[in-house]
Amino acid sequence: GIVGLGGTGGYVLDYLAKTHIREIHLFDGDAFSQHNAFRVPGAPSGKELEDELTKVAFHTRTYSKMRRGIIPHAVKLSAENLHLLDGLDFVFLCMEGAGKRPIVEKLEAMNIPFVDVGMGLTVHNQSLRGQVRTTTSTPVKREHVHAGKRIAFMTADDVNEYDRNIQIVELNALNAAYAVIKFKKLFGFYDDDTHEHFSVFVVAGAETINEDCE
Repeated sequence: GIVGLGGTGGYVLDYLAKTHIREIHLFDGDAFSQHNAFRVPGAPSGKELEDELTKVAFHTRTYSKMRRGIIPHAVKLSAENLHLLDGLDFVFLCMEGAGKRPIVEKLEAMNIPFVDVGMGLTVHNQSLRGQVRTTTSTPVKREHVHAGKRIAFMTADDVNEYDRNIQIVELNALNAAYAVIKFKKLFGFYDDDTHEHFSVFVVAGAETINEDCE
């Protein structure tokens, strides 16, 4: 499942759609609008934007051209509908906001592995600085998420430069790539030497920091 079909979530879908996964469940209640077109893979036309589809409907229409099993849920996950996560094998959390906490607690309670992604950007001397974060939680290792505060449970009042619609699509793609690579490591597609459950790529320093290893 993919929760949040914004920039990073759109690239996660793009990568997963080209695997042998049987079903990909999409969760997002928002409409697909012009600013989304500059954050996701592909090139939506003016006509497609005029259709005023939800994000999940837009992406389902796009990726159903090449594969079966794209299942849209045009809802914002909340305490009332978390049952929609029942039966999923793995979840990518590609969202911000205080609403993330009950989703994380539900996934932990159901023992579902998940990857949470995020980035933080600031302006320094008229250039952007930032970090791209990947937090993994599995039945083998979960305590770091809360004890180490490895997931940002932000409120609507907490904003950074990302929220100003700056075009940083390559960081969205990078964040998604880190998440999907970790997913493929967990299922044995790629080898994994460190088994890290927290990884940060520092843009300005071009360095990757890996922590919370098994």
